[in-house]
Amino acid sequence: MFKKNHGCRSAGVLILFLGLLWVQELSASTLRPNVVIIFCDDLGYGDLACYGHPTIRTPNLDRMAREGQRWTSFYVGASVCTPSRAALLTGRLPIRNGMCGNRRVLFPDSAGGLPAEEWTIAEMLRQVGYKTSCVGKWHLGHLPQYLPTTQGFDHYFGIPYSNDMDRVAGAFQGRDGFWDPKSEYWDVPLLRDTQVVERPANQNTITRRYTEEVVRFIKSQSESPFFVYLAHSMPHVPLFASARFRGQSLRGLYGDVIEEIDWSVGQILDTLDRQGISEDTLVMFTSDNGPWLVFDQHGGSAGLLREGKGSTWEGGMREPALFWWPGTIRPSIVRGLGTTMDIMPSLAAITGATLPADHVLDGVDLSAAWFQSGPSPRDTVYYYRQRRLYAVRKGPFKAHFVTQPAYQRGGPVEHDPPLLFHLEHDPSERFNVADEYPDELAEIQSVAKMHLANMEPGDPQLEKRIQD
Repeated sequence: MFKKNHGCRSAGVLILFLGLLWVQELSASTLRPNVVIIFCDDLGYGDLACYGHPTIRTPNLDRMAREGQRWTSFYVGASVCTPSRAALLTGRLPIRNGMCGNRRVLFPDSAGGLPAEEWTIAEMLRQVGYKTSCVGKWHLGHLPQYLPTTQGFDHYFGIPYSNDMDRVAGAFQGRDGFWDPKSEYWDVPLLRDTQVVERPANQNTITRRYTEEVVRFIKSQSESPFFVYLAHSMPHVPLFASARFRGQSLRGLYGDVIEEIDWSVGQILDTLDRQGISEDTLVMFTSDNGPWLVFDQHGGSAGLLREGKGSTWEGGMREPALFWWPGTIRPSIVRGLGTTMDIMPSLAAITGATLPADHVLDGVDLSAAWFQSGPSPRDTVYYYRQRRLYAVRKGPFKAHFVTQPAYQRGGPVEHDPPLLFHLEHDPSERFNVADEYPDELAEIQSVAKMHLANMEPGDPQLEKRIQD
């Protein structure tokens, strides 16, 4: 019996050793996978079946979770659209590039946008031979000098800002139009590159058409690696689903919308399979911020997390995150910390692309965690609301210096001493443990002080308006 167990243990050690050699060889080589980032709008932590939703069916996202990595503590750079998207594409906190402010997001009358001197994932990957395409909601500046084609993307097809903007005067009263939305209530433009091709955009078919655009782009690429940034307009209200999906989900219209997004993911994965490039493609799925709770059943769910969009409670900034790369990313659940800002340096590490030397990055390289050669190197998360630091997480502990609920649900409350929560014990942030862990609180306060002392805010973009 002893010899048998000893042999099994030796075999296990050998397998582990060979696995480590495989990871070292993989990490040491320069890889050029195709990259697809799927970014939803206002999706909650609890809105997918693989994250616990009981009635929304997401078989394709469940496949990604089953065959790839599902992260349980993955964060965005802000709790609303514009700054969160800027954080993803630049690897920087929005305060550094000026993409946050009192207006919170960009509007059709905004004169600002992502500054030209910022370096995006698309620009970074294009320097090492990638073809690049942006499909969907942009929301980083609608004027010509800010559109995706000036920020490293070869092609663009989508709407330049949120789908509830350009509301037609007199179309409906109050919020009535959101409960029974019609596409013509919002005069939102649909662009191809820099030209308006449809206005108002037919939002009933927008998810399907985004998907078809991505599939066409993937099929057209044979000589070069490609990067696709698919930024869905949904499930941001007003909610729209195509005829095939409307009325099909047990969750109602919101569920219809999520299930069509899941279908979209399936179309992309199936296309990669049919093209024979699944093992050459890294697909990521996450969202820009938490659910828009003030829209009741037209908003999503943060699951057991507290609050939602607009808030620095966990429900506003912790998101589902799936990473799928067959043959390279092995199935696992990752409980370490990660953020959307980490994607840029991680892609630089595996592709050999050069990061900007003159920009302070807030992202870290997650490739060791992707390849399972080590844990995530991230141990700290900063939670900004507009241009002010509200909270900091370090390890399992999170300190709130200021709290404020989701939009239209209350004002800010200062905390001195700060609130402290143990997120591994209490992900719902219900029990303040500041008195029990004074040393941990003091450490986070010190980290926050150092962070703010070294912060150089960028030129604010969101308050700039087009002059009449």
